[in-house]
Amino acid sequence: MALLQIAEPGQSSAPHQHRIAIGIDLGTTHSLVATVLSGKPKVLNDEKERRLLPSIVHYGKDAIHYGEEAKPFLIADPKSTIVSVKRFMGRSKADIKFQHPYELIGSENEMPAFETRAGRKTPVEISAEILKQLKDRAETSLQNPVNGAVITVPAYFDEAQRQATRDAAQLAGLNVLRLLNEPTAAAVAYGLDQETNLATDHNYVIYDLGGGTFDVSILRFSQGVFEVLATGGHTALGGDDLDRLIVKWAKKQLDIDTLSDEAYAVFIVAARQAKEQLSTQESVQLKLLENVLTLDRPTFESIIQVALDKTISVCKRVLRDAKLELSDIQNVVLVGGSTRSYAVQQAVRNVFNQEPLCTINPDEVVAIGASITANQLIGNSQDGSLLLDVTPLSLGLETMGGLVERLISRNTAIPVARRQEFTTYQDGQTAMLIHVVQGERDLVEHCRSLGKFVLHGIPPMTAGQARIEVTFQVDADGLLTVSARETTSNVQAQIDIKPSYGLSESDTERLLIEGFKHAEEDKNLRHLKETKVEAQRELEALEQALKVDADLLNDEQLEALKTAENLLKAQLEDNDIQAIEKAVEQLKVHSDAFAALRMNRHIDHALKGTKLEDWSNSN
Repeated sequence: MALLQIAEPGQSSAPHQHRIAIGIDLGTTHSLVATVLSGKPKVLNDEKERRLLPSIVHYGKDAIHYGEEAKPFLIADPKSTIVSVKRFMGRSKADIKFQHPYELIGSENEMPAFETRAGRKTPVEISAEILKQLKDRAETSLQNPVNGAVITVPAYFDEAQRQATRDAAQLAGLNVLRLLNEPTAAAVAYGLDQETNLATDHNYVIYDLGGGTFDVSILRFSQGVFEVLATGGHTALGGDDLDRLIVKWAKKQLDIDTLSDEAYAVFIVAARQAKEQLSTQESVQLKLLENVLTLDRPTFESIIQVALDKTISVCKRVLRDAKLELSDIQNVVLVGGSTRSYAVQQAVRNVFNQEPLCTINPDEVVAIGASITANQLIGNSQDGSLLLDVTPLSLGLETMGGLVERLISRNTAIPVARRQEFTTYQDGQTAMLIHVVQGERDLVEHCRSLGKFVLHGIPPMTAGQARIEVTFQVDADGLLTVSARETTSNVQAQIDIKPSYGLSESDTERLLIEGFKHAEEDKNLRHLKETKVEAQRELEALEQALKVDADLLNDEQLEALKTAENLLKAQLEDNDIQAIEKAVEQLKVHSDAFAALRMNRHIDHALKGTKLEDWSNSN
């Protein structure tokens, strides 16, 4: 007999029994997870009450360290301690031009892997490790499995980077409800909470300077609808770059040309600390190679001015794209840890001639917005608000002469589908190569290749007679599907764009083999986790029952119940699943008897004062 949980009508002992959805901000320097509880978004802590998880993974020979526990290895073992992995996601080896201490493996035209003490690790795998930590944090905190997640990405992430993010989530065992642009998530956190009753349209600038990426978006909120008017940014500009500029300044002050990997790691850590301290102090000291350098606010501002100028240039361009003037902007929202810097806030203040809005913690606002969206998508909220994201870059295909024919222009609201007819250029042509590209240039060589596929089976005709209908479809996650159909014969072909910058075939094969290899181990770990969760629920229910009806037990019964309860608590400290299950069974012997006594009491209470005539009259 299971232990009865009795509560008054409308006062369930478990009021949050609904589908669990989470919002994840997978950041360059820090990551975090949030959910909606009792209608309010909440950022979830780890067991040490920490909200931010440093996006750091250290691969040792025998163990993997995450977050704060991985930080000491930034100096002790920099080559196997991966930080800012987001900057490598979905990018080819040739694209990575910034300084880093890692040994990268792979060809120039594919996403590289890192050589670590634990072997080859791809950016997708490393990101998956971070996502697993956040997923486990959520399930531990909520005592329930996660049903779905919204993961945020920079608005300027291209198809390859978005697909790599989705691959990482899948590897982490997450059901991705949607990939959401970070600026849009910030707008959800602010707009849906505070602006839903406005009768007039409002325009917002979302200035998002994180650890490794920069985004600026202009959103219009009108009658419950958020529409992204324009977006722009830089996938390799953020707090990490400010740190590197400080390191460059320090090297010049000390007259140093090059640094070893270990020394560079020390310089980077010192630069990051100095940058953070300057948000509250007028000057700081950097201790480097037995030297002490003093860095004050004016000097810091001059050092990072080149990076700030880039962000302001993007802001002005996006304003032009949205066809708005400065006077049309009602609020500027600051997002990302780097916006804590006084220099960044002053630059934004000067450009937009207004005090920027940062009433929500800029480190948490994106995760909060993602959790609100996740709660809606999973079906827990009936909020009528609507989100319309946009494509960050134009999408098209190659035509004769290496020219680009754009089918979807940048800043087009998504989801979206576009269809256009093409034809053959040679007599008797029976196949056509469809080359999909992304970018704003007119020549294919200046754009990014996303994928190619061939439409076979075209009836041989005179050049120009065939009608090839090509359809581009972008879903709500910003992921692209391209299909082609010859209208007379109805032959067709399709490709889901997954560029070569995602997982290589060898990495995919290796991960599949590792998945099969560890399948039994993973199954046992899952069984153990589920058993411990059920045991915890049994203990919690017992505690609640004892608070109400402990007087039903005599001293001997109560002592036996408490002994069984303490035994189960002790077994939960270990990972012996058989011992836990045995302890649960022993507890059930006593808790079932207690449940029977509780049942009798509540039946007696319900029937108390009822007369025989009441029963006969009711018939």
